[in-house]
Amino acid sequence: MPDNDNYPLVSLNDVVKMTSLSRTAINIKRAAGTFPKAVSLGEKRVAFVRAEVMAWIEDRIAARAA
Repeated sequence: MPDNDNYPLVSLNDVVKMTSLSRTAINIKRAAGTFPKAVSLGEKRVAFVRAEVMAWIEDRIAARAA
């Protein structure tokens, strides 16, 4: 199976691992509009654009230096 880093979409479970945030925290931030929007893959399945999640993480890192 190919390395997941090559895929443009990542699952919510992957986003939890990438950000160290809980699913609940991510959903709260999504509802507040302070987290990248999810891509619907079906009725009960969403994914996120990896580049947008990485940009969000980089913004958090940059904000600590400000």
